Order: sequence, then structure tokens, then C-alpha cells
Amino acid sequence: MNEAINRQFFPRELILEPGDYRPRNPKRSFFFEQTLFELKAASRMKLERAEELLRQISSKRILVIGDLMLDEFVWGRVSRISPEAPVPVVEVIRESYYPGGAANVARNVREFTPSIYVMGLIGEDSHGQKLKTLLGENGISLEGLLEDASFQTIVKTRIIARQQQVVRVDRERPQPLVDEAQAKCVEKVRSLLPQLDAIIFEDYGKGLLQQNFVDNVAALAKEAGKLVTADPNPNNRIIWRGTTAVKPNRNEAFAAANHPWHEPAPDPLRDEHLLRVGGDLLKAWSPELLLVTLGEQGMILFDQLNPPFHIPSLAREVYDLSGAGDTAIALFTLALASGASPVEAAEVSNHASSVVVGKLGTATLTPQELLDNLRQNDG
Repeated sequence: MNEAINRQFFPRELILEPGDYRPRNPKRSFFFEQTLFELKAASRMKLERAEELLRQISSKRILVIGDLMLDEFVWGRVSRISPEAPVPVVEVIRESYYPGGAANVARNVREFTPSIYVMGLIGEDSHGQKLKTLLGENGISLEGLLEDASFQTIVKTRIIARQQQVVRVDRERPQPLVDEAQAKCVEKVRSLLPQLDAIIFEDYGKGLLQQNFVDNVAALAKEAGKLVTADPNPNNRIIWRGTTAVKPNRNEAFAAANHPWHEPAPDPLRDEHLLRVGGDLLKAWSPELLLVTLGEQGMILFDQLNPPFHIPSLAREVYDLSGAGDTAIALFTLALASGASPVEAAEVSNHASSVVVGKLGTATLTPQELLDNLRQNDG
């Protein structure tokens, strides 16, 4: 990384000098004591290490808190243009439904461990019951699920023809949780904490996650020594204090830092705008880690002790980005909870995301698919 850029955007205490072999804070136990050389070596995940992490991951217990949605896919074919307007006529062949939003994060986690809980709000309507059924069929615990007759279950309908999304229809009326419901959720988190290894906040900006609620849950988790990660939404101006890691994408990171958008530079480690945003968010949110997903450029990892670290993209074919961020936060959290170093966790997340974007629809991946992807890129 260019030294001048490094020193411009990151304070001296965040920079490791050549020959500086251990973190500046010796009491900090979350990170492995790695040299920069070791960090670079860890960026090429070996199959044996991945298998070891997957064994650890299979016993982890995760709670996902966030905006729950039902993803509806209408699959069809287009053979003509409507005589009423210059739009395609889609002949419906089949329909399919999946847990969406925060529920899709839980679904991604469930592929790797049987112990997964979800907390969120659904309506007492047919779509809510459909989502509830799907979650149960996927083996996701419904202990934290709230049902409210006044709430309309959020539904995202995607119409697909010839493997392309034609249009998306959203049905939603976002509304914040009332104080009584917030208190109920906090108490439920308190009761579940002894059983948990980590909590994921998944914010789609639909009203469930509010500053006071997030602060209360994060404080409980910190007191219990539990890992907390967050996938933020820039339209919901939450300060993610008390979290272990936050994972925005590039657009979300720029918006959250109140920086105007700039096109990516060819090398993320020399992208001064991106580096400035990363440094600002580390200061504003004070997480231990900040993982920014960069689409075709992969990911960049910021932390409070080391210079930024870039993980290049592994995706060979991209069919659909739907849910890729859900996969990224799910696997990043699982890996961290299983003892992976920050760079190793980012590598696992990157490999997982590269598999999911090669699938159409709100997809997940299996442990075997992750291992296969690692095997293809090993060595």
C-alpha cells in the first residue's frame, strides 16, 4: 500500500511498521498475533484449514436479528410484446418462495450449522404464515419471531424470464417496533445469550432495528463475551458501536460515511476515496473490523490495528447478486466465531459469495460447495 496514503487516512497507532510483529495493544485477544507477512500468507486459504474451520462452524449457535421478508419468484417465458404497452408478456410456468432479507441470512447460516435462531416481525397474513412455514421447514428456530396483526409481511416478488429478471414488485409498509415489542425482544435476547456464540444484525431499513434496541442488545452481548456483527443500511443511520464487525458494500460504505460516490480505482489499496471512507467508518462506528464488499473487486478488510487488506474476487460468472451480501455476512460471522483470523474469515466469506453470485435467485451454498470452490483455487 502506498505509504503516503496509508499515513494520510490511518492514524499512526493503526499502522504496523516493518518488523512490528505484534499488535500494539497486548491485551487484545481477539486477533491472532500475526505479522503482515503471515496475514498475506493467510489470504490463500488452504483446504486443510478450511475443513478444520467447517468442523468448528458446524457447532456454532447464531441469532440473526433484522427485517424479515418473503422472496417470491415468478418464473416464465416471453414470447411476445403486449398490445397494451411496449412491455413483454410473461407466461408464468411456476412460482417459488424463499425466506428473504434477514431470514435469508439465517438460511445461509443454517446450511452450515443446525443451531440458528431468527428474530424479526411478520404479519398475521398469508405471506407471514408462508414465511413462518418456510423458516420451520429450513430448521430455523422461531423463538424470536414476533407476529403483529397490524403489520404487513414484507414481500419481494421477482418476475424471471429467460434467466433474466424482468421486474420486481415490493409489498411493504415499514414501521418501527413499539417500545413494548422492543423490550420483549431485548429480554428474549437476554434469555438466549447463554446458548449463543454470535449475533448478526441484518438491517434492510424497514424499521425493526433502531439505535436504542441495537445498543441494548450489543451491550448485553458484550457483557456476555459474545461476538456481534452487522450488515448496515445507509438509510437507517445507526451507529454500530459495540460490534465486533460491520460489513457494508461499497455503495453503503460511502453513503454511511457521508462521502460523495467515486468510481473505484483499479487497485482498492490505492483507492484514496475508499481508504478515506474506511478510516472514517472505523472512527465513527468503532468496530474491531470493517469488511467492505467491492463486487467484482472482491473485498477490503479494515481493522483497528493493521493496514487495509484486499481480497480479490474469485467469481467466474455472475448471474445474480441477490442475497450475495447475506451470504457474505453469514460466513464471515461463522468463521470468526469458529476461531478464524480476520483475514481467514474474509477469505471464507469471499469464497462463499463467489459461489452464490453464480446462481440465479436468492441462493445459498453448502459446505461441500464451499470446499469445492476452495479446492479449485487452492495452491
